[in-house]
Amino acid sequence: MSKKDLALQQALDQITSSFGKGSIMWLGRCVSHRQVPVISTGSFALDMALGIGGLPKGRVVEIFGPEASGKTTLALHVIAESQKQGGYCVFVDAEHALDPALAEAIGVNTENLLLSQPDCGEQALSLVDTLIRSGSVDVVVVDSVAALVPKGELDGEMGDAHMAMQARLMSQ
Repeated sequence: MSKKDLALQQALDQITSSFGKGSIMWLGRCVSHRQVPVISTGSFALDMALGIGGLPKGRVVEIFGPEASGKTTLALHVIAESQKQGGYCVFVDAEHALDPALAEAIGVNTENLLLSQPDCGEQALSLVDTLIRSGSVDVVVVDSVAALVPKGELDGEMGDAHMAMQARLMSQ
């Protein structure tokens, strides 16, 4: 073994002892990364452009863009596609603006869509955490992250300093 190989092996051993097995691994030797299950976006062109045939299951995917650019519409298409496969979906409507008629027109089965219109950001994230940990939901949409207002900001007086409250909320 060369000095370089030995030094690398020592570094890997140190990382493994500090952070545990699986904290660092050789990508090509890892079986789990090979085939990621996906949920279609409902658009063949977008699915192909994403390179894996849709959005990866079990991952956080943020869709962002200007106002009225189709973010909610895309999310509803993903929900409709998941429901076609028998998936359970949740729509956290922090903006309190979901249009059920639009959802149905897109193909969402609103009878089987869980909806939450939380009072504050902490409530939204707590219910999302509970549902994800249950392992029973396939798609969770939070519309929108910008509308997740921390409870402290809602309870405070006008003019109170609320610096970085949303950032702290999102980092929990």
